[in-house]
Amino acid sequence: MQFVIAFMKKLPWGTIGLGLGGLILGLLWGYVFFPIQFTNATPAILRADLQEDYLRMTLDSYRLNPEPNLAVQRWQNLGANAPQMLEAIKANPGGIDSAVIQSYTDLVIKVLGSTAPPAVTPVSSTSTLVISIAGILILLVIIAAAFIYLRRLLGKRGSGVTTVTMQAAELSKQTEKTNFESLGLAPPITQIMTTYVLGDDLYDESFSIDAPGGDFMGEYGVGVSETIGVGDPKKVTALEIWLFDKNDIKTATKVLMSPHAFNDPAIRARLEPKGELVIMEPQKQIILETATLQILATIADLSYGTGPLPDKSHFERVTLELAVWPKGA
Repeated sequence: MQFVIAFMKKLPWGTIGLGLGGLILGLLWGYVFFPIQFTNATPAILRADLQEDYLRMTLDSYRLNPEPNLAVQRWQNLGANAPQMLEAIKANPGGIDSAVIQSYTDLVIKVLGSTAPPAVTPVSSTSTLVISIAGILILLVIIAAAFIYLRRLLGKRGSGVTTVTMQAAELSKQTEKTNFESLGLAPPITQIMTTYVLGDDLYDESFSIDAPGGDFMGEYGVGVSETIGVGDPKKVTALEIWLFDKNDIKTATKVLMSPHAFNDPAIRARLEPKGELVIMEPQKQIILETATLQILATIADLSYGTGPLPDKSHFERVTLELAVWPKGA
């Protein structure tokens, strides 16, 4: 469950929302507001072979009923391809009397002046204008929505204001990682630094574990487990580290608690169902194991907050080093 929640939180919901909005808008535009409609369509929209069949039937009908207006109307229904179809039939009558073909040709020339393609009726300029304006307005709405989203996403970067998230990232970058190879240990599959800073109420980090060949092995992370007191920002008194193994049905979890929370029976009772309780201490190392994975968590930096709450009851900042190996490595 934690793996699913972590994955959902990492999704770019703003981009997904814009994409879905554009898709819905396009479907409404194409199927509700301006759907394609064929009403009283003529053979002009048919394939060439079907147009030729239509003209052959027209000639056969003309042989039985040489009504001039009907014959000319059917000719005009073929559109610009009518002369080409007529020449194809002349070259290969296929059972049609050549006298009927000539008589039909003479009739068309007599009524229309020639066998040139019929004039195309232009689309109403008013309809074209309305559709064009509506399309432009919808495009402007989509562009405006995308601009607002990107501005909100990138606004803080250009404002010169250092957010708690940026501060935490900088602290993680400044903390030196352990060189496990110099200690005689195999290099971990993955090794990261993550920092919680007071004010980051949504602190919840998760990372993928991939084999050297790229196969997915699992996921691990750390997030807020318990807060204390009231008001903003939230005062975090416990963090939880978890390790998900695709080959294990159970996710390993340990709860890292402040000394105050660790010694408070009520808080302990609430957190015990989540996993093993561990008191926070600088440079302390915690191990989590699953069927095929193990993680070593080191408390690289620890600072407690001040104020009206009890001493060492909530964190000002916590930097954790998380390193993962295959079990038994």
